Amino acid sequence: MSEPAEDSIFEKALKRLDTARKYATIDEETIQRMQHPIQMLHVSIPVRMDNGTLKIFEGYRVRHDATRGPTKGGIRFHPQVNLDEVKALSLWMTCKCAVLDIPYGGAKGGVIVNPKELSPMELERLSRGFIDKVADFIGPDTDIPAPDVYTNERIMGWMMDEYSTITRRHSPGVITGKPIALGGSLGRSAATGRGAYYCIKELEAKRNWDPHQIRVAVQGFGNAGQSVAQLLHRDGYQIVAVSDSKGGIHRKEGFDIPSLMKTKNESRVLKAVYCEGSVCEAIAADKITNEELLELDVDLLIPAALENAITTENADRIQANVIVEVANGPVTLEADEVLDAKKKLIIPDILANAGGVTVSYFEWVQNRCGDYWSEEKVNTRLEQAMRQQFEVVYQLMEQHQISMRTAAYASALNRIGAAVAATGTARYFSGQE
Repeated sequence: MSEPAEDSIFEKALKRLDTARKYATIDEETIQRMQHPIQMLHVSIPVRMDNGTLKIFEGYRVRHDATRGPTKGGIRFHPQVNLDEVKALSLWMTCKCAVLDIPYGGAKGGVIVNPKELSPMELERLSRGFIDKVADFIGPDTDIPAPDVYTNERIMGWMMDEYSTITRRHSPGVITGKPIALGGSLGRSAATGRGAYYCIKELEAKRNWDPHQIRVAVQGFGNAGQSVAQLLHRDGYQIVAVSDSKGGIHRKEGFDIPSLMKTKNESRVLKAVYCEGSVCEAIAADKITNEELLELDVDLLIPAALENAITTENADRIQANVIVEVANGPVTLEADEVLDAKKKLIIPDILANAGGVTVSYFEWVQNRCGDYWSEEKVNTRLEQAMRQQFEVVYQLMEQHQISMRTAAYASALNRIGAAVAATGTARYFSGQE
């Protein structure tokens, strides 16, 4: 069930800043700026369907803050997209880029559509049509989109190609998350999950975990969920439950994650299987709902699907002691309070899933200079960035005895506040400094 509707998602996101500002050294003007996205665009996209009819889709692009650099953020195709959600996601992107010390501000976009109902050609027309409507709003030096929920590298390729057609110049730097053949970066597709994995490895060292004793549940077995699950499985973690939009499977003995990935990616169906070579056999497992997965008796819970998965309705029943937010906003503001009271450690989304935007930044840099890196170099630089900023946030958490989420927002505010102060605030202009 959803949270009470008295506050919008964006307003709830701002409340997290209010909590964190007490632990950040910033001017009041920083908070003022964060409360108001710098630009919001609402577009209508006409698409000629395969049967000859015309359908109009609505889309949004929000640029939240450009104090630290061009804005950056994904484009999602989903039937529940709305302006308030896109505003909140753009704010989170501003904070995420600041947490990882990437010279970007935050943005986000979305189209109200169920892409599963479109043919490949309809999907291409919609993707190109969206870029046609926002082309004056984006650019390699202004606003750089990327994939998000239900968009992928092929869609990003269409979008980059459309922008290049409109501007009459080849512009790979306008979009990240593209196919490798169109200027994408090696390591980008697995970067979100890999970034979360590095955070978990940092926590593993701090808590002296034996991976073979750690039980893990992953809600959302898409690109990011598969990536982090595969890396943890390789290290000996027991992945005992996974799910997709249709439901999940649970097995106390754990799953062979490469087998699940092979079947899921080939058949689009999540099945409990074990594969040897090309031969896969069904294994015994319990079918569970996404809601039941969240409440399993595990050590590590990874919500990697959509926002608002954990609310006040189920927070009391969450048994995992560590939650790693690979999805954006999977724990509501109110649920946060419940989990904090139960001493649960949450590695927040603006840190845990920042691997995607970090490698997107690497891709943009490669596009700009025409020098393309090996996957090893990408992963090495990602690991360095994730581990370094995890330590910054963790130290803030321990120093102030606050939640890791509040510490992450405080770290972000410190960096954004420094950029705001560098151009002058009321203190400077009134002669107080």
